Amino acid sequence: MDTLRQIRLIWKPLVFLLCLLPAARVIGDLFEITGELGANPVEAMQDRFGTWGIRFIMLTLAITPLRKLTGWNWLVRFRRMLGLFTFFYVLLHFLVWLLLEQSLYFLPWREVLPTVVEDITKRPYITLGFTALLLLTAMAVTSTAGMRRRMGRNWQKLHYAAYAVGLLGVWHYWWQVKTGPDDAIYYAVVFAVLMGLRFYFRRKGSKEKKKGSDPFQKRV
Repeated sequence: MDTLRQIRLIWKPLVFLLCLLPAARVIGDLFEITGELGANPVEAMQDRFGTWGIRFIMLTLAITPLRKLTGWNWLVRFRRMLGLFTFFYVLLHFLVWLLLEQSLYFLPWREVLPTVVEDITKRPYITLGFTALLLLTAMAVTSTAGMRRRMGRNWQKLHYAAYAVGLLGVWHYWWQVKTGPDDAIYYAVVFAVLMGLRFYFRRKGSKEKKKGSDPFQKRV
């Protein structure tokens, strides 16, 4: 079995199931099957989904640097899946906040909507998180091969927003974390390293391309 077929039939389904485990664990803890969510289950669910959203955007952004460092081009096959799971967990994070913390599930939307809009527009860390969700939604909707063909060059421009999502996610987490800044610093460092590696490889590629197009270099 060749590598691409093996990835499609074995490794992609396995990675897909592994990516679902955090959500399954939250559900299991909610019903006290695999554990407990503590005294404030709504906040615990919201925090867990949000944390996994940040972890998945970091994993997604790590694909290109890892591919460059290792030469494992097959890693690209997992980037779309990881990006969609980023959207999945950030969306769950938002829905727990909207439906449970803001009580939209229990109260008429006319009573809740003004408070929701006020929070999104006047609380900076919520504004950052909501902006990241909007960008992720746009990328998720346009993630198919058909949309990529139809959008052409604009597709790549839109999906560069993944960098902004990483920055907004870390910033959002930093401002809202209640257990201290240690975890937030960790994610900020990871994001900075990933962006630094991307800048390094892009600059290196530009230099090699320029060197290869130098007419004097070709004569030597």
